[in-house]
Amino acid sequence: MAVSSGTLPEGQVRAMFDRIARVYDRMNSVMTAGLDRRWRARAADLARVGRGSRALDVATGTGDLALELERQGAEVTGLDFSEEMLSLARRKGPGIAWRAGNALELPFADDDFAAATVGFGARNFDDLGRGLREMARVVRPGGRVVVLEITTPQRPPLSWFFGLWFDRLVPLFGRLAGDPEAYGYLPSSVRRFPGPEGLAAELAAAGLHDVRWVLTAGGIIALHSGTVGAQAGRWPR
Repeated sequence: MAVSSGTLPEGQVRAMFDRIARVYDRMNSVMTAGLDRRWRARAADLARVGRGSRALDVATGTGDLALELERQGAEVTGLDFSEEMLSLARRKGPGIAWRAGNALELPFADDDFAAATVGFGARNFDDLGRGLREMARVVRPGGRVVVLEITTPQRPPLSWFFGLWFDRLVPLFGRLAGDPEAYGYLPSSVRRFPGPEGLAAELAAAGLHDVRWVLTAGGIIALHSGTVGAQAGRWPR
C-alpha cells in the first residue's frame, strides 16, 4: 500500500508498517474487540468468489482478508509493500501467493482475477482513484471489487465516542506498543478518507457498476462493493 498524498513520504510509511508488523494483529484485536475478523469475513462474502476462482487482496498486510478469501475456495494472491507484514502473512497462509508490490501499479494483466479486495488499506493509497482503477483493471468484467474501511460517523453520540476512541485512546495504545507515530497516523488517515457516499462515487468513477455499501459497528465500518464493467480501469494511467 502507498501513503495518502500530503502526509508522510511513502518510504517512511513503509518503514512504519515494517516496524509495527510484530504487534499489528494484536493491536487490531484490541482496538476492535476482535470484531475485525467478522468484518473481513463479510468482505470476503461480498467478493463472491468460489472454488477455482482467482482473487487478489491488495494492501494485504498480515494477510487476514486473503485468508478469508482462501476459505471461500479461491486461489488467492496477497500483495503489500511491507516485507515485514508479508513475512508474517507467509507463516499464516502457505497456500497463498504473497507478492511485494505497489497498489498503484499492480503487476498483473488485465482481467486476471474474479475479484479484488482491500481491507483497511485504501485510505493509504497515494492516489485513491488510481488505486481503485488498478483494482478494477485486473478484475474480469462481471467480477467484484470490495473495499472494507473505517469511516467517520457524523452524528452524536457515536461521533463523540469515535473522537474519544481514535483521537485519544488509539494514540495511547500506540505509545504502549512503542510506536506513537504509527498509531497517531491511523486517526488522521481515517479522517482524510472520503465518507461512504464519496467512496461510492470514487468506485463508480473507476468504472464499477451497481456500487453499494453497508455500514456496520454502529456506522464506524463501511463495506463497499461494485461490479466491474467492460472498460473499467482500462484508460491510460
